[in-house]
Amino acid sequence: MKEYQSLSHTCWDCKYHVVFIPKRRKKLLFGKVRKHIGEVLRDLANQKESAIVEGHLMLDHIHMCISISSKYSVSHVVGFIKDKSAIAIARQLGRGRNLTGESFWARGYFVSTVGLDEEMVRAYIRDQEKEDERYDQLKLGM
Repeated sequence: MKEYQSLSHTCWDCKYHVVFIPKRRKKLLFGKVRKHIGEVLRDLANQKESAIVEGHLMLDHIHMCISISSKYSVSHVVGFIKDKSAIAIARQLGRGRNLTGESFWARGYFVSTVGLDEEMVRAYIRDQEKEDERYDQLKLGM
C-alpha cells in the first residue's frame, strides 16, 4: 500500500528523480565535501517540506529521488537546495572569494517524475556508480 502525504484539503505522492552537476562537470564531490553534503542536502530539503528518499554522490554529479510537497514547485525546491548547498560547500571549503557559492553548481538540472516505478528508480540511483564502472571497463576492452 502506498503512503500518501496530506494537508487539510490535499493528498499527494510526488516523487522526482533529480540529477545536477558541478560547474563544468568538475570532479569536486569528494573529501570534505562528500562527508557532509548528504546531511546538508537532507536538511535543506526538510526546510521546504520535502524529503530525499534516495541519493547517491558521484565525483561529478548527484542523483536524488526526492519527495516534494504539492505546495512547492520542483524548480523552487531544487533551486533552493542548489543555492543554499553551494553556499554551505563554499564555507566548508573555506574559499574566501566564493562565500556566496555562486559558481559551484551548473545552471540546469535533470528531473523526471518517478510515478509507479519508484523502486526501479531508487535501485538505479543506488547502483549508478557500479554501472558507470562497468561501462568504463567495456570501453577499455574495445
